[in-house]
Amino acid sequence: MPRGAFSAVGIAAALSIALTSCSSSSSPGSSPAGTGAASGKSLVVGVTSDPDTLFPWKATQFQAVNVLQNLYGTLTEFDKDLKVVPGLAESWQTSDDGKKLTLKLRQGVTFADGSTFDSKDVKSSLDKIMDEKTAAVARASLSSVKSVEAPDANTVVLELTGPDAALPANLATVNMAMLSSDDTEEKLNTTPNGTGPFKVKNRVASQSITLARNDAYWGEKPKVPAVEFRVIPDESSIVSAMQSGNVQLAVFNDPLVAQTAEGGGTITVTKTPQLNYHVLQLNAQHGDLKDVNVRLAIQCAIDRKQVLDTAALGEGEVTGPITAPLFKSDPNKRPCPARDLTKAAEYLSKAGKSGGVTVKTIVSQGEYATSVNEAQNLKAQLAEAKINLDLEVLESGAFVDRWVAADFDAAVALNGGRPDPDGSYGRYFTSKGNLNKVAGYSSPELDKLFAEGKATTDEAARKAIYDQVSAKLEENAPWIWLFSGYTYTATTAGVQGFVPMASGSLQYLRTTSVS
Repeated sequence: MPRGAFSAVGIAAALSIALTSCSSSSSPGSSPAGTGAASGKSLVVGVTSDPDTLFPWKATQFQAVNVLQNLYGTLTEFDKDLKVVPGLAESWQTSDDGKKLTLKLRQGVTFADGSTFDSKDVKSSLDKIMDEKTAAVARASLSSVKSVEAPDANTVVLELTGPDAALPANLATVNMAMLSSDDTEEKLNTTPNGTGPFKVKNRVASQSITLARNDAYWGEKPKVPAVEFRVIPDESSIVSAMQSGNVQLAVFNDPLVAQTAEGGGTITVTKTPQLNYHVLQLNAQHGDLKDVNVRLAIQCAIDRKQVLDTAALGEGEVTGPITAPLFKSDPNKRPCPARDLTKAAEYLSKAGKSGGVTVKTIVSQGEYATSVNEAQNLKAQLAEAKINLDLEVLESGAFVDRWVAADFDAAVALNGGRPDPDGSYGRYFTSKGNLNKVAGYSSPELDKLFAEGKATTDEAARKAIYDQVSAKLEENAPWIWLFSGYTYTATTAGVQGFVPMASGSLQYLRTTSVS
């Protein structure tokens, strides 16, 4: 793909999810660049933070997800166009009434410890993810599953409450990784044991984690013998490490850093639009934010384009809640599509807060580069509306801990987008969503709409439903959606075969070579 090129039509077409059946002819284990021989040179990837967990069912930090998706396998996967393709399930079939999903598992698959993967592990994994005590972040994605049966070693049957159009895509995320039924969270946090293309070779806390090629991997074997994720807290310092030859690949969030990297002439930078979105998350269960009028005042007092221009040099677009091309929200359909300080004052007056409010706000430093600049711009804008963002800047791991515990009034965040809106928001904004505590908002209307969205297979009908979801979210302003941007994949000479994805996934490290 040429630098900066992006086909929304192509991705939209790819996001069509067939519930009836899927063949095993396509897999992200197949390299888009050809079959090529394995390379003898290892790859060093520069990253700004250390994974905060190695347990895939609880991973929300971007760096943790990027490492874990190279260690673990999922029943389905996304290819480079975000089309759902076979993973550990080589095919699946939905019953005519949509209430049964039968998966045929790949045979001959083993975990990193050499043990055999089969239906027992799938049943164990899905049952545990659905168990509230596990605290799996993707639990809500299995809300339609009544039971999981394993009639033989290579077959798994999911009994559903009704059709679930989102399920094949939801099964493709690393938060749905298949684990050995013999493993525990405690064990896996020190010794990961997956079916993925790599396995852990070595880890030095806060410095690096090195993955070795898994020669028993069921798909095409990785091209490099090892991948080291080297922690370098500042993106500009990663550029220096690349220029000196110590790092060969990095993914930047800061467009200014990307421009600097490319300007040196020895580094190639590829710009990729992302499904993820920058957002000011408001906890509607906390203090003044319980009043929708206060939340709407915040929404009306923000010029989103100014945040984008200030923090990301205008590299991106103002967005509504849903960024997936097939279901994309119209950012102009919100109570204040443009900044309106008069309306903001009116909303504060309705809330009885004409004198202003203070909102304690957490900010992550280290997980993505633009966070502090975004927070400072938001603070300056909102101050003009008598809304004080009291900023608390935290390192990435501490931010995630506070975020998961819903220990904040507001959070400046970058959230990963997904190809299907249910996977993006069902866990947040439904009353039984396992991350509803973090979102702090749900309603009977949203519960009904999300249920309809899952149960509907017609794409046009689903789009109409999620347009209503988007409208409900904007009208109640539990979060203030800001903009979606780009990632900038930087590579040094000799690096070939890496495919940047709109999801931000680094799964194509398996096809990357170093000459």
